[in-house]
Amino acid sequence: MFRRVREDMASVFERDPAARSILEVLTCYPGLHAVWIHRLAHGFWLLGLSWLGRLTSNLGRLLTGIEIHPAAHIGRRVFIDHGMGVVVGETAEIGDDCTIYQGVTLGGTSLYRGTKRHPTLGKGVVVGAGAKVLGGFTVGDGAHIGSNAVVVKEVPAGATVVGIPGRIVEEGAKEKDKARFAAYGVVPNQEDPYAKTLQSLVDHAQDLEQSVSALSEKMRRLELAAERAKSDPLRVIK
Repeated sequence: MFRRVREDMASVFERDPAARSILEVLTCYPGLHAVWIHRLAHGFWLLGLSWLGRLTSNLGRLLTGIEIHPAAHIGRRVFIDHGMGVVVGETAEIGDDCTIYQGVTLGGTSLYRGTKRHPTLGKGVVVGAGAKVLGGFTVGDGAHIGSNAVVVKEVPAGATVVGIPGRIVEEGAKEKDKARFAAYGVVPNQEDPYAKTLQSLVDHAQDLEQSVSALSEKMRRLELAAERAKSDPLRVIK
């Protein structure tokens, strides 16, 4: 147990530059407290004490502002940063070394009991603030979910997803980025292929507009020359 606690605290120092001391981490990080309370609630749930598990979970929600169903599975070194408003559903699974920011929902889209209704996060996934991951699919290892994204389908390993609905803007992490932590699921200097496509369409439209303007000017000159030729048949049109 103490080894797990040390791992959890080390993950805070690793991923939050605001952490200054062991005492501060122990007393001032509700995301850490929520994970520890969940382990107790999950233990009750596994023992068949579902009511006690739910009660413990609700007490944790009152204390931390983070709601984690006692049946959810949470791996090692999971860090919930800030945490207020985070909701983790019953059949959700969170892999080792994941990072979740405030306002995240790991929700379900089905009302059928006994089915996999909530998402599974692989190892090292980062879910940015306000993101909603909805459905019983898998988010691959090392994937990044951008802040406020709404993800409703499977995400391949190492991919970066942004927008509503979520779209993949990077298929896999570059070698130089694999070992670098992406806070809030944002990779610096990342290009959105959709934005690039729209920009190319805008540029093409501007080129077409210039071509049309040039053709219109030439036609105007030809019409003017034709009118002059009618008024003076001897005039030579160059």
